[in-house]
Amino acid sequence: MNIRVLVVDDSATMRALLSRLLESEPDIEVVGAAADAMQARAMIKQLNPDVVTLDVEMPGMNGLDFLEKIMRLRPMPVVIVSGVTQRGCETTVRALELGAVDCYAKPDGSISNLLDSDGGKLAIMVRAASRVKRWMAQGVPPVQAPVARQAIALSSPQDIGGTQLIAIGASTGGVEALHHILPAFPENCPPTVIVQHISAAFAPAMAERLDRQCVANVRLIESGMSLLPGHIYIAPGNACHTVIAGRERLTARLMPGDLVSGHRPSIDMMFESVARRLGPAAVGILLTGMGQDGARGLLAMRQAGGRTIAQDQATSTVYGMPRAAADMGAAEKILPLPRIAERALAVAGL
Repeated sequence: MNIRVLVVDDSATMRALLSRLLESEPDIEVVGAAADAMQARAMIKQLNPDVVTLDVEMPGMNGLDFLEKIMRLRPMPVVIVSGVTQRGCETTVRALELGAVDCYAKPDGSISNLLDSDGGKLAIMVRAASRVKRWMAQGVPPVQAPVARQAIALSSPQDIGGTQLIAIGASTGGVEALHHILPAFPENCPPTVIVQHISAAFAPAMAERLDRQCVANVRLIESGMSLLPGHIYIAPGNACHTVIAGRERLTARLMPGDLVSGHRPSIDMMFESVARRLGPAAVGILLTGMGQDGARGLLAMRQAGGRTIAQDQATSTVYGMPRAAADMGAAEKILPLPRIAERALAVAGL
């Protein structure tokens, strides 16, 4: 059965281009195209699409307000389509926090370049999003990230004990999950390194938004930077892999290379570097995502003596990566999203 898609964009040209990209795929059918939120709302009721692609910059009710209503009243898979301007990136990251499945970047130049530059990316996102609906259909309510979280208190830096690093991997649904977890990290948390599968264009805005929401300092990784307590570091996107190195002090390195486990940066590559460098002095967390990236690396961390956690099925947007980790025995604990920060920090402090 074909995946039924509703395209929502205020630009008639963009609606036509997105529809053309998707209609060229044998397993995808564009069932409608809406110019604004009101029209989209009526079409969702009438057509019941499997996936919605949603522009965030629209007249009247903007995409963010409309997305929030969708997620509250009729949760369904949404792929955000956004420009890569600073405003567009910030809005896109907010949309991912609200529960959008993924973000598709409009080209920098003429939108007609979209046909040549897409390379099947939009169809891949739509296929992934269509699988998310299966979890929603099971009646599992989406986890609502809090507007603000009080950091879990650790009395002093010495409470961290032997844990020198927390490593986190996430993919589809990960921005929402991180928004739930990271505000609980205290200002003296162990250095925390995150590989989130996200376009390089959106990674800086993601780091900036999390920095405003967290007690700990959130920064985008630069190659060779020292990793310090009280800091959370985010891999900068899809140009390089992120690995942990250093002898006398922990550092992050950005390394060019081929895709590993289908991704660059690869969670597996980061976790494996943590296992080699830190052994039992690290905590690994694998969150929601499609595929298997991170499962092998989490197993390497556990085998090296590290403590490992995977998100459970009920609270995962897509139970792919955590399931792979659970199946191979990589996860010491399988926990719902609201309990992950507490567990990771308890392990770090005991």
